[in-house]
Amino acid sequence: MKGKSLKLNFVMNAILTMSSIIFPLITFRYVSNILLPDGTGKVSFAISLITYFNTFAQLGIPIYGIRICAMVRDDREQLTRTAHELLAINLVVGALSYVALALAIIFVPRLREDRALYIVVSSMILLSAIGMEWLYKALEQYIYIAVRSIVFKVIAMVGMFLLIHQKSDYVVYGGITVFASSAANIINLFHARKYIDFHSVGYYSIHRHLKPVLIFFAMSCATTIYTNLDNVMLGIMTTKEQVGYYDAAVKVKVILVSLVTSLGTVLLPRASYYVEMEMKGEFRRISAKALNFVMLVALPLMIFFMLFAEQSIRFLTGGTLYESATLPMQIIMPTLLFIGITNVLGIQILVPLGREKTVLVSEIVGAVTDLILNAILIPLYGAAGAAIGTLAAEFAVLVVQYIALRSEVRGAFLDIHYFKIFAALIPAVLSAVWVSHLQIGTFWLLVFAAILFFGLYGIVLLLLKEPLVKEIVFGLLSKLKRKNKADDVA
Repeated sequence: MKGKSLKLNFVMNAILTMSSIIFPLITFRYVSNILLPDGTGKVSFAISLITYFNTFAQLGIPIYGIRICAMVRDDREQLTRTAHELLAINLVVGALSYVALALAIIFVPRLREDRALYIVVSSMILLSAIGMEWLYKALEQYIYIAVRSIVFKVIAMVGMFLLIHQKSDYVVYGGITVFASSAANIINLFHARKYIDFHSVGYYSIHRHLKPVLIFFAMSCATTIYTNLDNVMLGIMTTKEQVGYYDAAVKVKVILVSLVTSLGTVLLPRASYYVEMEMKGEFRRISAKALNFVMLVALPLMIFFMLFAEQSIRFLTGGTLYESATLPMQIIMPTLLFIGITNVLGIQILVPLGREKTVLVSEIVGAVTDLILNAILIPLYGAAGAAIGTLAAEFAVLVVQYIALRSEVRGAFLDIHYFKIFAALIPAVLSAVWVSHLQIGTFWLLVFAAILFFGLYGIVLLLLKEPLVKEIVFGLLSKLKRKNKADDVA
């Protein structure tokens, strides 16, 4: 644990997150105008479907692996044994997942029609199985994760411009999308020798992982159901165009969610370590700070992109072809706040405390809520109905988790400076409303609005001396001052 800076981890994860923002912003506009809603809808449907098979193949290990490996990170032999056991489970279940997918492609006519796309996209199952991403996150190797991922995203971005030229290239688009997100896992397998041994370390106890892994698997299934169910049900109950509209709206949401949850991502291994070492004070401290961070970041992002949903969609897609995605995007934006809070409550607090069953219950409630509302609303409202279902599902998850943790987190919620946040939002919103009426190009309108909105928001928070903002800003200034002094001495 020594030498691992949470601030550095956060910065590197933030850089990785920014790359995840820039990549779709650059590529989706180009791709969506070539493939059209039908083509992007096909790929989105295929990825959503394959995600179910990949969830089974992963069997809950992505989260469980971080926790269990973080607990034994200081013992190379124990870490090696644990990694071998989890990798073996991944490979066996991954093979079973491929068998199930092959049968589905053979016997389901709709899948058989586009079997090339499904075969290409299914490569994410193998790449996820061998990648051991959980090992690197447990060891807090966020510099490696960020650099490796960015390199592959750049290669994929170049590939999209070189290889996608006509509507029939949607299979290529599917392959490049998987390459961007998962191909780096090949490097993981070879690089892992730095942290674990690949020779046998004696007695293995795979069965000790089965119960917790199955609980995490059930959690992943429930989450996958209500996060991917929208695309699948839209594809079955409506048209591929509706899937394409919804996909455009969700793309923006996914980008923003990654920003909101970026701190919680790097805190999971640290939180697990604190629990294992019985450092309760440190555990509570980072949990409270994470909740404060979510409120500070999620609320302005949610409001800004609700105000500028139409312009964001137009910029993302390069025209008016996807304007039907505007309303679904506005409906789904509040999930930024809900997901941000549940990421802290569930992944950062409940999981390290060993209360995975509570997380599972909350996600089952979310999945059932999404399923029922989708069945009712999608036939009536299409993509907008799916967005309402997702919004309600995420809120249901939040309610269940908060009830389970209310005694532990009530103080953390009360410590958040709501007045300062809302006081900062008022001038920011007023400025955004004014900018929205300017007759300028979409790109420059978004840039001007974002600078004014978030600039005013940050300045007011700083003037009001919001503790976390103050800590970040003055921390950066202090580092710059020390650096300048060091340069002067040199």
